[in-house]
Formats: sequence, C-alpha cells, structure tokens
Amino acid sequence: MEKANNPTIITDQKAIYRNPHEIATLVAAVYQRISPPEQSQLLGHLLKPLGILSLVAVANGIFAKLWFQSGQQVSQIHPDDAHNIEASDVIELVSFVQQVSVETVDGIATFLTSSPALAGSATAALLVTVLMQRIQRRQAKVSRQPLYLE
Repeated sequence: MEKANNPTIITDQKAIYRNPHEIATLVAAVYQRISPPEQSQLLGHLLKPLGILSLVAVANGIFAKLWFQSGQQVSQIHPDDAHNIEASDVIELVSFVQQVSVETVDGIATFLTSSPALAGSATAALLVTVLMQRIQRRQAKVSRQPLYLE
C-alpha cells in the first residue's frame, strides 16, 4: 500500500528549532522509509508516555483503536497495523508527544542510530542532528539555572 501523504523535508535547521512541528514532519518522513517492524518499534516508543485518553484525542483515535486491538499493549503494535498508519497521523502523534514528554521524542535519536537500514538516510541523519542539538541546548539551559538550597 502506497502512502498518500509525503511530508515535506525541511532542511533549514533554524526553522526546525523554532517550530516543533518541523521535527514531527522529519519523524514522519523517516517513518515512511523504515520497514514495518521498525515502524512498529518507533510507534511503541512514541506511545509509551500516553494514556488511553490521550490516544483517543490524537489522530482521530487511531492509536486508541490499536491499543484496544493489541490487548492494551500499545508498545506491541503489529507491523501490519504500523504500516497502515499515515504520515499525517505520525506528525500529529509526535506533535502531541512533544507536549507531554519531549524526552520521548529526543529518544528517537537512539532508535535511529541503532538502525542499519537508516545508516545512509539523509533525513534520519538530519533528524538525529536536530534532536541531539536540542538535547544539548536543554541540558545547557538547565546547567545555567541557579541551585536553591534550603
């Protein structure tokens, strides 16, 4: 089944930093290029911090439906089900997860660097770079904040 939605690849890293939606678009672009088992793993990773109410609210409830089908084990989505998820649904999921747990989205970098299939992907390389720089900026910001001792 050919995917109907092809997200636009963003190459301006400053635009990516200003707009978290651009990170979601990059994740969706990578998602479309990986195998169904890897898609399943990526979705499982993204869905971990979300509860059932969140799943109902995202992408017209498609992830809640998968949650119920999988026996409430959302981290174990069947590869065939993962392959049928559209890029627009992944964009919506990533955008939502970034609001709940930015660390979960940043954790995608580890997933991508461990995938031999993505070793030569320019999109995956750009996404890893952006995520790693975002992690470093957030860590630097935290280290500059004063400590308050009682």
